[in-house]
Amino acid sequence: MLIGYMRPYHDDWECLDQKAALEQLPCEQILREEHSLAKRRSELNQLLTQLAPGDKIVVYKLFAIADSTRHLAELLEAIHEKEAFLLSLSEQIDTSLPEGYPFHHIIKHLVEFQSDVISEKTKRGLYEAKQKGNTPGRPRKPDENVKRAILMYQSKRYTLAQIKEETGISKSTLYRYLESEGTY
Repeated sequence: MLIGYMRPYHDDWECLDQKAALEQLPCEQILREEHSLAKRRSELNQLLTQLAPGDKIVVYKLFAIADSTRHLAELLEAIHEKEAFLLSLSEQIDTSLPEGYPFHHIIKHLVEFQSDVISEKTKRGLYEAKQKGNTPGRPRKPDENVKRAILMYQSKRYTLAQIKEETGISKSTLYRYLESEGTY
């Protein structure tokens, strides 16, 4: 069974382009989300629940069904598990075609690749920052303020609020320094 799916997005708020394209096919059913939000996709969730082997979800473009590469990979996996298919008209992708590498595998590898690229860039950026003498993370508090805050705390004459006001060292930061020195 061909099942059309559409949702509003910036270039097609009224779903007119999507509807026109889907109506040219013999879709037995066309489902439309009422909003463009990524969450609370009731029509899509219901569609995935009721999907039967051999069914084909038809979308005007991939963005109508997924908001990210990862989301697309998850949807393709769910569709594949139901032994169903996806047809995207704009991208001319049809997962029911037997020839070639299955599209859901390609997307899965793209997601992994994208994750690896981001991870590698982050690691390289941190390494380069360290080589330049920059330390990643939150800036450390000046040592004299920390020492003063510890002395004030140990004197037991100041409240934590007074210590913070005087030194700029918060309760959690003070306790962390105390713990690291073993005086807590």
